[in-house]
Amino acid sequence: MTYSAAEVPPSLSDRLTESILQIIWERRLGPGDPIPSARELAKKFAITTPTVREALRKLEATGAVEFRHGSGTYVGPTINNLILANPHRPPITKESVLQLISARLVIEPAIAWESALAARPENLERLEAAVTNALVPPGGPAFALNFHVELAAAAGNPLLSEVLTSLLKVRVREQQQIRQLYDNRQRDYEEHRAIADAVREHDAEAAQELTRQHLANIRKAVRAAPELS
Repeated sequence: MTYSAAEVPPSLSDRLTESILQIIWERRLGPGDPIPSARELAKKFAITTPTVREALRKLEATGAVEFRHGSGTYVGPTINNLILANPHRPPITKESVLQLISARLVIEPAIAWESALAARPENLERLEAAVTNALVPPGGPAFALNFHVELAAAAGNPLLSEVLTSLLKVRVREQQQIRQLYDNRQRDYEEHRAIADAVREHDAEAAQELTRQHLANIRKAVRAAPELS
């Protein structure tokens, strides 16, 4: 393959990351499955072990693989994600927080509509369990279910769920800031409660509008907050 003057050929470690990913896909490995050790990969590709480790660290930065001390290297939780976080983590600003809310305003009301139409019993159970997460204060114990992620899952379209989950992971610090600024736990709970009820009743219009109002309320609170330090 040749490259134009404007193009930069991929580095050895970049090519190696693609080869490692190819092994994972060809073997149909999923999150939590072990992958060959750096030494095994170095032997397979006839390169040095430090070069393999450099490639693995790049994959670890995106969550595609994870290292477990004393155990080995495993497929990471984001291996199938289409959207991955920037490992360099640009500075968080009030504008970046508002950008996240604006993006969610485009996506989530439509998701709520689809979820109300689908409303599968198994998804409704998880959505119901996630409603009370709004009552957990910022900095409180981690909770297993995220209401907005479960709302997307209730739509029955795995890609919709992945898109929203990936977005929240990509902008996890902005999402944490949102919880700090929209710190009315009872109001958050009541708004989640109303959305879940609309989904259960298959009221797509209400689910869509309540979700839009909920996110608009969050955006209003963020706009009224002082600049982030």
